[in-house]
Amino acid sequence: MTQQTLVVMLKEPRPGRVKTRLGRGIGMVAAAWWFRHQVARLLRRVEDPRWRLVLAVSPDRDGLASRVWPAHLPRVPQGRGDLGDRMARLFRSLPPGPVCIIGADIPGIEAPHIARAFAALGHHDAVIGPAPDGGYWLIGLRRTGAVPARLFDGVRWSSEHTRADTIHSLKGQRIALIETLRDVDEARDLSRPTARTQA
Repeated sequence: MTQQTLVVMLKEPRPGRVKTRLGRGIGMVAAAWWFRHQVARLLRRVEDPRWRLVLAVSPDRDGLASRVWPAHLPRVPQGRGDLGDRMARLFRSLPPGPVCIIGADIPGIEAPHIARAFAALGHHDAVIGPAPDGGYWLIGLRRTGAVPARLFDGVRWSSEHTRADTIHSLKGQRIALIETLRDVDEARDLSRPTARTQA
């Protein structure tokens, strides 16, 4: 049986280099502190024997050597390029089996969300967990064949078009949508509930 892999995309929690939009509202040091503790809570919630948990770190060298993240979890470098380049590289390079990728700035993610995403891949080629702003908090591929050649081509990142563009790049694939969860981009997001509405 092929193994399921959950990848968490991480940046080193340095002031001015992580969550800068949040930092403009609450200060860069406070934003880095929030991100570090948010990630710690997230990793505790999503570490589960049903899947292998891998950290995709950035910057590559600093992230691989970091003492911030749990030492027992395997790490891979994100590498260069935009978000699409980096996620496509992960989908193409990880060992065989279904892969889901999540960001680290979504407080509402729990293990049952991840389990539902992998379950959806039992009957679909791809799965997306939408965010209310037009993006998404999770993307997964079944990977029974080659990763789509045009995956993430033309995606307008960090915009209201991100999810629609990504779905367009998956043309011909059977796509499942799971719950909508809210990420934290700005200070006002900290006071909003982490939406758990059905897509």
